[in-house]
Amino acid sequence: MRGMWTRSMPSPTTAGNVAHMARSSGWMRCLLGNFGLFSAPRTRTAMLVWLTPSHAWENEQDMDSHTATGFPQLIDSVRKVAAGVAAAQAPDVDARARFPIETLAALREDHVLAAAVPRELGGPGCNVQELSQLCAALAQACGSSAMVLAMHYIQLACLARHGMGSDYLRDYLRDLVRRQDLLASMTSEVGPSGDTRSSVCAVRRAGDRFQLDKDATTGSYCAHADAILVTCRKDEEAARSDQVLVLVRREDCTLTQTTSWDTLGMRGTCSPGFQLRSSGAVEQIVPGAFADCSAQTMVPYSHILWSALWWGIAAGAVAKAASFVRGQARQTPGTVPPTATRLAELQVQLQALKQNWLSAARDFDALGDDREELMGMGWALRLNNLKIASSEAAPRIVHQALQIVGILGYKNDSPFALGRHYRDALSGSLMISNDRIAAKNASMLLVYKDAA
Repeated sequence: MRGMWTRSMPSPTTAGNVAHMARSSGWMRCLLGNFGLFSAPRTRTAMLVWLTPSHAWENEQDMDSHTATGFPQLIDSVRKVAAGVAAAQAPDVDARARFPIETLAALREDHVLAAAVPRELGGPGCNVQELSQLCAALAQACGSSAMVLAMHYIQLACLARHGMGSDYLRDYLRDLVRRQDLLASMTSEVGPSGDTRSSVCAVRRAGDRFQLDKDATTGSYCAHADAILVTCRKDEEAARSDQVLVLVRREDCTLTQTTSWDTLGMRGTCSPGFQLRSSGAVEQIVPGAFADCSAQTMVPYSHILWSALWWGIAAGAVAKAASFVRGQARQTPGTVPPTATRLAELQVQLQALKQNWLSAARDFDALGDDREELMGMGWALRLNNLKIASSEAAPRIVHQALQIVGILGYKNDSPFALGRHYRDALSGSLMISNDRIAAKNASMLLVYKDAA
């Protein structure tokens, strides 16, 4: 029985999600956290049981003949998916707070989900600059879809950069290229809430098997994923900050939904709270401490990819404003509309935002295998500043685009509607509270002297 789900006590939102699934298939260690998307009130409960792996999108006949796709093909594919699929589905995804199944199916078909898998394992081996451009391109059409893709790439990078010493995880990544699995994240928890560098739950080992149970305040699109990367204490005696990362496959666990997901923006990310009950092979525990994985991979990938997609949301809004201004110009040939000056000023801000995340991505890639620098305060401050600056700039740009378009941008049934862009952009400052990050920056700046 492939792709079968069972549920009890379903909410309307959860039942809809299940139906969609049936159709688709030093310093750094103490100052980084809160990588779940949001927290939600604990309300009604729904149970989702993963029985067997579901890869309805697979074409069994061409699995052996698949070869890795290069970045030029990937960016072309993402742009086509954005224009031809994501843009058309985005209003309904937003209105119904449903998972963007059509967009993810198209990305799977074009082998986009394996972009971060190293070349030696059959993947494209895309670097952070390339991954950020993929997310930015998709975000111009649908912010929720781009956030799912970015979160997936962040989890995939954790496996690719920290699991290469494990034969099991290397084989899993090879299989991911073939199957185009979607990886989700479960880092938040009742108790520590958004602090991902602190866990209450612990992985329990018995021989060659593990058991792991977690009560998460947020599970990023977990009900729609093929596997989840879960943070936990390395054993029952470990301190809360002594964590590991565990790959929990769909067939390894059951999920019980504990909260709703009716949010202002990013509605298609479908990230309510869940209770996780899981067991699997100990080889699914990612080697090494999560503290290193967080500082060297999860944090930099998150801040850079998120900044890129926030730019994409802002760029989508500016594109609508530009179209509006060109329409005004056609109505009065030979004259420059007053709104054109505002548009020109807005382009300056948009370009500055893009250069911020592009330069961070470029410098990160230039580090190569030298990961120790990422453990220092210099990179911590730079990444924190990038996150704060990008998350504040994106809604500001969308707001100014709205001032250009006026009432047609305010109306939801207008081709120039900007409500979804505005609401999605506002999420950035809450995904790891900017106030929390600023407080960490303040403490570091008391001792950090190389401020140039």
